[in-house]
Amino acid sequence: MSLQGKTLFITGASRGIGREIALKAAADGANIVIAAKSAEAHAKLPGTIHSVAAEVEAAGGKALALQLDVRDEAAVKVAMAQAAEHFGGIDVLINNAGAIKLLGVEQLEPKRFDLMFQINTRAVMVCSQAAIPYLKKSGNGHILSLSPPLNIDPKWFAQYGPYTATKYGMSMLTLGMSEEFKKYGISANALWPKTMIATAAIEFELGSRDAFKRSRTPAIMADAAHAILSSQGRSITGRLLIDEDILREHGQTDFEHYRFDADGGTLVPDLFVD
Repeated sequence: MSLQGKTLFITGASRGIGREIALKAAADGANIVIAAKSAEAHAKLPGTIHSVAAEVEAAGGKALALQLDVRDEAAVKVAMAQAAEHFGGIDVLINNAGAIKLLGVEQLEPKRFDLMFQINTRAVMVCSQAAIPYLKKSGNGHILSLSPPLNIDPKWFAQYGPYTATKYGMSMLTLGMSEEFKKYGISANALWPKTMIATAAIEFELGSRDAFKRSRTPAIMADAAHAILSSQGRSITGRLLIDEDILREHGQTDFEHYRFDADGGTLVPDLFVD
């Protein structure tokens, strides 16, 4: 159950869940490629590829910070090649970069839909395609995308169907890749939180940090990702997993320490989770 010596290429890893997954793997002694757009500090959003690289090194891992826009397929191919050359290969791709706007068809600007589609759905294909030559050589390659189970209850489409479509697209690609890459011994899974997670995406989409009181920290997603990525021989593949569920499968029963606020109220389920 260790990722020691493994190389993880994580998109959008400059903050939030991506950063937390990076630090969890770094504690095992893994090599982490922090691939994100944030190379310079932002006034409202803490964290850059360089600050996370320093944290990875401090946690016991090795880091490579690469500024990357996952919409640019040529740049993605170059980044994958740089990562593989630097660390001698790639064992894991984590499609963590994401874009969100919770508006319906009537109100959403087409350019915003384009952004969500390109960063959510399209980037999963582009990044996975670029990683495949290296994952084939890993012997235990993994692709993990942060996307939800396919819950087709109309309520998840009624108010923000465009966002839902782009996230479900990620999940459908995941199911397809698990079958398509079976011949290479590569596992493909998706992971989603059972409750809201205290991240910048929640803060800015909802307009405040008030929701953090009823959220969990990104640590639960990092622990769940670690359980998936530590699995061997496609024993976990083709699954659209919930963080708490996969941790329960691995024997964990206590989740109280993941609360952002120990004195907070009832935890709020995340989108797409009944």
